[in-house]
Amino acid sequence: MKPEQDDGLQAALTDAAKNWIAMDGLWFQAVEHAYGMDAALAMDRQVWEQFAVIEAQRIKERLFLPEKGGLDALEIAFNNRLVSRLNTLEILRPDEKTLVVTTKTCRVQAARARKGMTQFPCMSVGMVEFPVFARTIDPRIVTTCLSCPPQTLPGTPYCSWKFTTDGAG
Repeated sequence: MKPEQDDGLQAALTDAAKNWIAMDGLWFQAVEHAYGMDAALAMDRQVWEQFAVIEAQRIKERLFLPEKGGLDALEIAFNNRLVSRLNTLEILRPDEKTLVVTTKTCRVQAARARKGMTQFPCMSVGMVEFPVFARTIDPRIVTTCLSCPPQTLPGTPYCSWKFTTDGAG
């Protein structure tokens, strides 16, 4: 593939990711407006419980990730999520048994702020999305929330999640 074709493909992927997150946000806001935040969050958790599996499985297949690839496979998978094209993630490996993923910039939170809306309390959704995504990559991975709205730690802009294994991967 020529470099300019690759640039065009990358731009198309980023544009598709923007369209996806816009659709997700508009759907959520419509439910939030009609039924309230609690109902919207409950429905969002149901959606993410399914979507996280679909996305993880497709990434595993596309990149030929091993069935029990551990944290190495999870790191690759996080870098290939659709949302990673839009949000800035910091991925740290403090030791061989730990992976920490922190969202430094969040398109959803930025959009809500621009519209004068309250911060999205995404922790309950993340408590479904992140463990399901990680376990689909490798069922041995355990997920812990370090920081996530509405319970954000000082110095952490948005979400931070810790993934651990017994040392495999």
